[in-house]
Amino acid sequence: MERGAGAKLLPLLLLLRVAPFTCAQADGRNGYMAVIEVTNGGPWGDWAWPEMCPDGFFASGFSLKVEPPQGVLGDDTALNGIRLHCARGNVPGNTHVVESQSGSWGEWSEPLWCRCGAYLVAFSLRVEAPTTPGDNTAANNVRFRCSDGEELQGPGLSWGDFGDWSDRCPKGACGLQTKIQGPRGLGDDTALNDARLFCCRS
Repeated sequence: MERGAGAKLLPLLLLLRVAPFTCAQADGRNGYMAVIEVTNGGPWGDWAWPEMCPDGFFASGFSLKVEPPQGVLGDDTALNGIRLHCARGNVPGNTHVVESQSGSWGEWSEPLWCRCGAYLVAFSLRVEAPTTPGDNTAANNVRFRCSDGEELQGPGLSWGDFGDWSDRCPKGACGLQTKIQGPRGLGDDTALNDARLFCCRS
């Protein structure tokens, strides 16, 4: 069952690879001004490190790491990773890929891009509610909204439901942080459970 409706816009959080997610002031040098999140992320795993676009770049596309269905006797993990493809202006080839931690299974899709000049500004996760007993998958897919209103849905799996949209970045997203459950051996693996996006100063 989804854990509440709506989404919230958080103040920028100082994210360190070795420290928990704690509140801090916006980073004036880089212009990271806020973090957006959804309310229906899966319950398993830990928040990994954040990865940011270079200064002056905004995320204008994304790709997903997805494990296909494993059959009746297999252990499904579905969505394992998200990459943001950051661009600066409309110069061909002037892109940079950022990826927080990803799960161990699946293959990366080809990028999906906003139309020329638009950036990713909001997102929604498709999450399968926990089932006990059962083969849990947590996050299955993600969709993004571009600054021109276009919506892009990733090539993830269809289990679960899309939750509410996150709040909107004022200009565009510039970074990513994922919540990942590591491999559990003979246990039930879920891989990617949740994600957060960083908003850049307009």
